[in-house]
Amino acid sequence: MTSLTPRQAEILAFITQHTRERGYPPTVREIGQAVGLASPSTVHAHLAKLAEGGHIARDATKPRAMNVVATAGGGATVASLDAARQARDERLGRLPLVGAVAAGLPRLADEEVDEWVDTPFAADFLLRITGESMRDAGILDGDLVAVKRQQTANNGEIVIALMEDEATCKRLDRRDGSVRLLAENPAFEPIVPDGDVHILGKVVGVLRSL
Repeated sequence: MTSLTPRQAEILAFITQHTRERGYPPTVREIGQAVGLASPSTVHAHLAKLAEGGHIARDATKPRAMNVVATAGGGATVASLDAARQARDERLGRLPLVGAVAAGLPRLADEEVDEWVDTPFAADFLLRITGESMRDAGILDGDLVAVKRQQTANNGEIVIALMEDEATCKRLDRRDGSVRLLAENPAFEPIVPDGDVHILGKVVGVLRSL
C-alpha cells in the first residue's frame, strides 16, 4: 500500500468510522462536509488515489460502494478520525486567525482566535488585513498575513507594529536613530510614531481567497 497524505488519511478515517457506525459507506458529499472540501471533484480525486494505493476497494457500477481494505492483521489501515485530523493539522501548519489589522489607519489587533486556518507557512498566527496601504507590496484588503512572532526586525522588513494598543502592517524604516512605518502605496503618508513602537512580529507570507 502507498503512504497517505494528511488529507487522504482523514478521508480514509472518516470512511472507516462512518461505515463502522452506520453499516454503509458515506456519500461523496458527506465526505466533503466532514473534511472541509467543497468540491466533489476534489473528493473524487482523493478517493481515486486511495483506490490506486490499495486503501479502499470501489465498485465502478455503484458509485457509493466502497470498502476499506484491512491489513493482514484484520485492522483498518488507519486509526481514528481525530488522530488523522491531528496529524493533518500538525503537518499542514494550522495557524490561529486572531483578528484584523489595518494596512491603512492603525486599529486595535484583538488577539482572540476567530478560527484556525491551514497554511504552508512557518509562522505563529494570522491577521486579516483591512485597507490598501500595502497594495504595492502585494498585500491587499482582506488578505491574511502569516506572522512570525518576534520583538525585533531588520530594516526594510514588513512587520506588525503596535503603538499604544493599536496595530498596523507596515514596512519598518530605521534611520538616524528614529523609526518610521512606511506604506507601500503613494496615497498613504509614512507613520512617524510619537511614542514607543513594539514589534509584534514579521510578516512571512500572504494568503488570499480567490
